Amino acid sequence: MRYWLMKSEPDDCSIDDLAAMPGQTVAWYGVRNYQARNFMRDQMQLGDLAFFYHSSCAEPGIAGIVEVARRAYPDATQFDVSSRFFDAKSSHENPRWLNVDVRFVRKTPLIALAELRRHAALEQMRVLQKASRLSITPVDPAEWRYITEQLIGSA
Repeated sequence: MRYWLMKSEPDDCSIDDLAAMPGQTVAWYGVRNYQARNFMRDQMQLGDLAFFYHSSCAEPGIAGIVEVARRAYPDATQFDVSSRFFDAKSSHENPRWLNVDVRFVRKTPLIALAELRRHAALEQMRVLQKASRLSITPVDPAEWRYITEQLIGSA
């Protein structure tokens, strides 16, 4: 099993939105970075766990935990001319962009970015590195354990 951090703007899809969805599952659409796409395509497996991270908001941070429920497949928004994620260079025969489906596992107390930065055990975490803008990043198993045991605990 691998661990991930997946960023979503809560105005688009928040952890509460996901918890309220039928089947508590959503396609992780709109990823338009090749490295993040490649993580989904080449490394994400069914059952992998991820921190659901609220980004581009007043208080960014980890808001919950999700599970990969479907392996990578073409992101339909790349073909939709009315979508802000439309890509004219992509085709059904040769899609450029993929998404995975994630399933709600649990909501957590918000662990703000500032709080993550306070812990030496997390100093190498990719989301904390300067210029880290990727919407999907791997999380080291030791970082996952530290966050789930020390910061989330049984809350």
